[in-house]
Amino acid sequence: MYCKLLTTLAVTCSLAAHADRLNICTRNLSLVVSADEGRQPEYVYFGSRLSDAESRALPVPRGGRMDAYPAYGLNCPVPAALACRHADGNLSTQLVVTGTSQQGDLTTVRLRDPVYDLRVDLKYRALADVDMIEAWAEITNGEKATVTLTGFASATLPIRRGDVWMSHLYGSWGNEGRVAEEPLRPGEIVVANRDGVRNSATAHAELMFSLDGKARENSGRVIGAALCYSGNYRLRAITDDSDYHYLMAGIDEQNSEYHLRRGETFATPCLALTFSREGLSGASRNFHRWGRRYRLMHGDRERMVLLNSWEGVYMDVNQKGMDQMMADLADLGGELFVMDDGWFGQKYPRKRDDTALGDWVVDREKLPEGIEGLLRDARRHGVKFGIWIEPEMTNTRSELYEKHPDWVVKAPRRDAVTGRGGTQLVLDLGNPQVQDFVFSVVDRLMTAHPDIAYIKWDANMPVMNHGSQYLPMADQSHLNIAYHRGLERVFRRIRAKYPDLVMQACASGGARANWGVLPYFDEFWVSDDTDALQRVYMQWGTSYFFPAMAMASHISAAPNHQTARVIPLKYRIDVAMSGRLGMEIQPRNMTDAERDLCHKAIGEYKQIRPIVQLGDIYRLQSPYDNKGVASLMYVTEARDKAVWYWWKTETFVNQHLPRIPMAGLDPARTYTVRELNRVGRKPLACEGRQYSGAYLMEHGLEMPYTHDTGTAWASRVLLLE
Repeated sequence: MYCKLLTTLAVTCSLAAHADRLNICTRNLSLVVSADEGRQPEYVYFGSRLSDAESRALPVPRGGRMDAYPAYGLNCPVPAALACRHADGNLSTQLVVTGTSQQGDLTTVRLRDPVYDLRVDLKYRALADVDMIEAWAEITNGEKATVTLTGFASATLPIRRGDVWMSHLYGSWGNEGRVAEEPLRPGEIVVANRDGVRNSATAHAELMFSLDGKARENSGRVIGAALCYSGNYRLRAITDDSDYHYLMAGIDEQNSEYHLRRGETFATPCLALTFSREGLSGASRNFHRWGRRYRLMHGDRERMVLLNSWEGVYMDVNQKGMDQMMADLADLGGELFVMDDGWFGQKYPRKRDDTALGDWVVDREKLPEGIEGLLRDARRHGVKFGIWIEPEMTNTRSELYEKHPDWVVKAPRRDAVTGRGGTQLVLDLGNPQVQDFVFSVVDRLMTAHPDIAYIKWDANMPVMNHGSQYLPMADQSHLNIAYHRGLERVFRRIRAKYPDLVMQACASGGARANWGVLPYFDEFWVSDDTDALQRVYMQWGTSYFFPAMAMASHISAAPNHQTARVIPLKYRIDVAMSGRLGMEIQPRNMTDAERDLCHKAIGEYKQIRPIVQLGDIYRLQSPYDNKGVASLMYVTEARDKAVWYWWKTETFVNQHLPRIPMAGLDPARTYTVRELNRVGRKPLACEGRQYSGAYLMEHGLEMPYTHDTGTAWASRVLLLE
């Protein structure tokens, strides 16, 4: 019934009465396109939903270029979405509308070059219930010979000039998901990644545009855009001498020209577009709902509380140690144990990071009873079991490489360039044999051990040297695209056979936080840096586009293994509880008091898990504002429950912190306050008291700057019911 209602809504909204004016709309959003036959389609409007009558009355804007998919060659100075070399060598292309169609939630604008048989279908999928429009292009070669694509954006969008600011994410290993904000000024802002394998460590393929000056969290008009792709990309915000900025987003074409054979269709990844009048957080809520319902694997299921072995033992994996960690996890109330790197290798045992990748055979010296013995221990302790793999990679010191040196990415006539440990190499996933092998890594594990509940899939190396030993020399430029097409084929095969398996996308930390892989993964590792203070900043930025249930956030040891910072356990817990809670620690090294606090926190997290993982986010006070505090909250769709987080980010004598109003509550409801993870002897003044939603959103609650235990690392988590 719900799906039928949603389809009906899309059918009634997607096309206006006139065939040349398309009102592609959701419940709160409209994209209006003028599609006169024989002309280039033009964007007319993008913003709050319009009626069909309003959309028909709008003139095509002037003072800028509204072409929906501009082609290169007949107006060379301006940026183009499509550029190609036709079969006869002509570099110019013209695209005009030949018709439109609509099926369910999908609108198609059909384009063709009047001279050459080159066709482009612009696709727009309106997902009404989540206020998201997915746009992409399908390019078909009807010419007599190969057409070479040299530029192939997924979509473009003109944005009217004014006081427009762009927010995007940047970083590096251990510092992923950082927020950058800047006004759009004349010139180009380019956000790109050319890693080849992982694409979100140094930049993200997602952007926010605030149309009313520097972005605010819960007010102001914001456009959000996310390219759903796992490979190299380039997003450009172009400001020239016209009245508009121009967003162009798609696969990065550098050294990736594509030879489109006769009759072949090239489909670009989709660009997801949204609009909100409720600031950055409003756009984030749209992305989160869309992700949970349409993109993220198992987006309607709560995630388990897990313990990962990595920081507890690193590669010193052995059966007794794993059994001990599983027993400790069970005592703490956890649900899933994950054995990380170091469990495999026969001829070349995995004792360091320079051997054995590709040799996915249990090291019987470390695990004499194999994975079956670990699964037996997990059952005995009442927890589920997961395992780490890195199937896209190999080492030169491995049996796999000795048998198949032709399977690695390598420049022709040159020695392979190695990565981690001086021996790591990337397998060429454009090769169908490699695809079969990578699938078999998972398939063999799951066939032999069907009780494995979770796989941590890692990828720790970029493409360092351009070359495929599988592709013909004439198609070496296909390497980057072929890799990710092959990777997606593997993922589809895995999910077709193992739909219930939980999988994490890890890639040197958070280098695979993207909507290209998440249809096949349940979550991603935000960062290898588990320092709680730095995680406040990284998880804040990551939450712009990704829901809490996808963000693996773990309690780790002190001093922290990456920063050596000593942060109290209470603070570490409070930060980790704002994402998918887990642990990255050796429990036997904890004191009894620390174990008690963790046990209590895990129990309380299970109570709030539906709110945090499935609720709506409201970011309140950004750590990037340098006010000494950060705060956010999650609210249920019914607005009957909420979880509020507050973290001090710095400490000074005579410090003055802002009091933070809440958001997203029902102003007419009354909420009772209960503090979670409480430490110290004295309860908060608000503990057990009742406040109206109106009061909490107008005034907030006063928080002490310290705990009575004496620590300066103050943090609070409040449950509102």
